[in-house]
Parts: sequence; structure tokens; C-alpha cells
Amino acid sequence: PTFLFSDSMDFREVRFARAMEFTIHEINNRTDLLPGITLGYQIYDSCSTVPMAIKVAFQLANGLETDFNNTNFCSKSAVAAVTAVIGDSASTQSISIARVLGLFGIPQVSHYATCSCLSDKLQYPTFFRTIPSDQHQAAALARLVKHFGWTWIGAVCSDTDYGNYRMASFLKTVQAEGICVEYSEAYYRLQPRSKLERIANVIRSSTARVIVAFMAAGDMRLLLEELSRQPPPPLQWIGIEAWITDPDFLRYNMCAGAIGFGVPRSVIPGLREFLLDLTPAKVLESSLFTEFWENSFSCSLKRRPENTEGARECDGSEDIHTLQNAYLDTSQLRITNMVYKATYAIAHAIHGLICNETKCDKHIQILPWQVQRKAFFDKAPIFEQLKKVNFTTNNGFQVSFDSNGDPPAVYELINWQFKNDGALDFVTVGQYDSLRPRGQEFRMSKNISWVGGQTEVPVSVCSETCPPGTRKAVQKRRPVCCYDCITCAEGEISNHTDSLDCFYCLPEFWPNTKQDRCLPKPVEFLSWDETLGIILTVFSIAGAFTAVCVAAVFYKHRASPIVRANNSELSFLLL
Repeated sequence: PTFLFSDSMDFREVRFARAMEFTIHEINNRTDLLPGITLGYQIYDSCSTVPMAIKVAFQLANGLETDFNNTNFCSKSAVAAVTAVIGDSASTQSISIARVLGLFGIPQVSHYATCSCLSDKLQYPTFFRTIPSDQHQAAALARLVKHFGWTWIGAVCSDTDYGNYRMASFLKTVQAEGICVEYSEAYYRLQPRSKLERIANVIRSSTARVIVAFMAAGDMRLLLEELSRQPPPPLQWIGIEAWITDPDFLRYNMCAGAIGFGVPRSVIPGLREFLLDLTPAKVLESSLFTEFWENSFSCSLKRRPENTEGARECDGSEDIHTLQNAYLDTSQLRITNMVYKATYAIAHAIHGLICNETKCDKHIQILPWQVQRKAFFDKAPIFEQLKKVNFTTNNGFQVSFDSNGDPPAVYELINWQFKNDGALDFVTVGQYDSLRPRGQEFRMSKNISWVGGQTEVPVSVCSETCPPGTRKAVQKRRPVCCYDCITCAEGEISNHTDSLDCFYCLPEFWPNTKQDRCLPKPVEFLSWDETLGIILTVFSIAGAFTAVCVAAVFYKHRASPIVRANNSELSFLLL
């Protein structure tokens, strides 16, 4: 293999590279997958920058140039174009690489690029990934926020394609759920520090107690360092896979109780032993491993011409088993498993092109955009074969892609909880599976330890719930989640929380004192011994007696002219 890289060293990225190497060795030793075919590989470093990523992409498509970059660590050998590419670990660099590789029909399978924009097959026709798209995680996070009743939140993201696409997708989803966002800020680690300080002050002065962070690990680390200078009130952090499962962040106790979605944890049999299988003699065979060894043990190998002046020489007593960095951390094989799956996906695609049920055709020349057979071309791009792969890896994970090159979304809900020794640790408390029926994707399996060690769900609302008997009145120039609770007018009620209007009772009912329900009006009867009853009785009897007396007088004088003149029949009827 040929290794090309910059002068920086990310030990976790070295583990990803060696995981690919381990997987290729495992595939080459199998008799049921690509029998008789040996896979090779090249490892490049994009240096986490777009210009280097684009340069690498062209080299992958056209073969290496004589000068890769200006560092002394780069190989000078030229190699042919590759069949497929695994990477990059970042969405921003993956976007640049995918635009170039797509022109040449070279399939790219990323293990860590989650930007939903990469699902656009018009722009990125040959891009695939083994990690779910942000679109699924944005929906999962919105559902999580809704599930716990948080209607007033803050959000921060990396000021990159990675962060901005994710933030836009999340904001669209939460607004549809009736959730309000007090602030949404973006920051990138190369931007002025004054912007970082301003964002930190926004967080400190915010009334939202829940904050969603769509940030890359490097940007998130800078934000937490800035907040540590003057800690804000306790916040419930919600994270994404970029940092929620990164052990390096467990030192920030202010994030205790954080929750977020990460790809499922896995076990890759034999990987740790493979990672430990490094000696000074082996590392000298590769510039990548040489730099890794020197960075890990702070020494300089004797036979390396670029030895740093003043650095002690490695004396052979260095033991890789004693390393305490991310390279040997196999307790959280999440993204590493995505590398494992991506490598196997490419192998299965190649197998589908050149192999039948019994053997593989070694005379076929595989080009990324077609398969060349002896005297003709069979139009069968590898990326088309990738769309058809559907298999289960040795460690039990299903691998397949939809029409956009995305896998099904399966996440674990991770919670940062204190262990008995007082240290923070990752605990899986739930699952999210996009393949489950709608409304059943999210499941809880354990209790969550919230910010400050609370067992009760923290509250994050702009305004408290309006009780029955009141109605909501949205505050001027504020989001709909910010409102006042106005008591219903006299004679009106509201019988449920957060009512928008009050209404009158029916005529035979009237409101209770709390004005939250209508009560039947009572029917009252007069008693004979009440004063009013006696008075009404006396008047009634007197009136009846008077009417009888008048009727008697009229009857006695019924033949008189005056009675007859007044229509005696009608007078008797009225009396």
C-alpha cells in the first residue's frame, strides 16, 4: 500500500485507516467472497481541508502526480486510478471529492459524511454511505424534543455545509412540530474568536434550557472551552454522532446528562489484535505508521531521514499495548464499523460484477465506470452494482442502500451518566429505527439521567402552560411559544390547557368559580313558611277573593243595562 498524508495526526483517523486495512485482509483470506482475487488499497490524507480533498480526488481519478504536497512525508511514486473510494470522514470534504469522482464514474462510499445534500443523485451520482443521512437524524432529534415536551430550545451548528444543511433540515422539522427556536448560531473553528465569544454570551443569556448542537468535534470542543471560562446555567445538551460518542468530550462535566443519537455500537472480532500488531520494524515500512509511532511515543526512529532535531531516538522499549489514545480505543466501535461495512460493500459489488456462483474471472479488467472483457466493453458500472448489494457482515450488521445511496437509519440514544467512581460514561437508553411503523420508530429501554443528575425531565418553555379558565395571548413580536395567560371574561370558560379562546355556557348553565367548566343552574322553590311565601299567598288569596266577589255582583245584576252593556259573557270569562 501507498500512504500519503499531511503533517498532522488524528489517532482515531489512523484507526479508521487500519480498520479498512484489516477488512481488506479479512476479505482476501475468504474463499466465498472474491475467491482468487486480491484487493489492494491506497491511503490518502485530505488534511480536513477542501483544497487538499479536491487534489486527492483528482489524483484518485488520474493517478498520482510526482508531487503530492510540499511536506517531506509524501510518497513520490505514481499509481494507477482506483476502482472505488472509501471516505472522507467529513461532509464538507466528501462533497468536494464526490463532485470530482462523479465525473469519472468512480463510486465513493463514505463512513462518516452525513450531510443530507449528498443524497442528491443529480449532483453526486456515485456517492454512497454506510452512515445514515442527517435527514433521518434531524427527524429523530425533532421527535425526541417533542417527546419530552420541550417547546423552547436553542441550536448551534458548524458554519459549514455539514452544519448548515443539518441545521436547516432540523429547523424545518421542529417548526412543523410547533417547537420554537430561541436562537440558531453557526461557528467554524477558523472564524474570528470574537464570533465564538458572542455565541457563548448568547447561550449564557438565553432562557432556553435545552440546546441542540449540530457541530463537528473540533468546533464543539472550542465552544465548550469558551463556555468553561464562564459556565452558563445548567443546560440540557442534545448532541449528534459527531461528538456525542467521542470519549474525549467526557471531560466536560458541564455536559453531564447530555443525550443524543449515535450509530450502534459494534464488536469487530480480531480488530484489536490487528491494531496491536505493530513493531518498529513494521512501522518503518510505511510513512503513515512511522509518523503515528513517533507521535505516540514522542521519539524519532533512527532510520528516518526526516528525524526532528533534538527529539530522543526510539530505543525499542516502546510498547504499543501501553498506549492510551484513540487508536486503541475499541470500546466504542461505531464509526469504525461504518468503515468495516463500507469496505465489504465495495467487495460485494466487485464480486457481483466479475464472479459467478463458483469462481471469478481473473481476466476482467475493472474500471470504475465499466468492466472491460477481453475484446469488448460490458456497460456495468460498479456504482450500479453497489445499489444492489444486500448482505450481513460477519459481526451481524445488515448492509444495503436505497435509491439515494443511503442506508436505513438505525440509531442508539446515548446518555452521559456518572459511574460509581464519579466519571462520565456513555449509556444506551433507547433506539430509533426508521424501518419501524410510523410513530413506533423511537423506543426507550432505560431511565435517563438528566442535567445535574435529575431524574425528572427538565423543563424548557418560553411560557408556562395556560391552565383551564384562561386563554393564550401571543406576545407581540415574539414566537408563538411565548404568550400570556389571560383569565376568561365573566360568564366565559375554557376547559382545557393552552386554550386559544374562551366560550359562553348554555343558557341553563353558568361558569364555576375557576371558569373551567359549566354548572347547571339550580332550580329553587319557595317554602310556605318563608316571608315572601306568606306575602305572595296572602295577595293571591285576596286577589282570588276579590275576583269571586266581583263575579257574584255581576251575576246578581246580570240583567242590568250596565252589565249587559259591558258584554256579560266576556266579563264572566275574564273573571
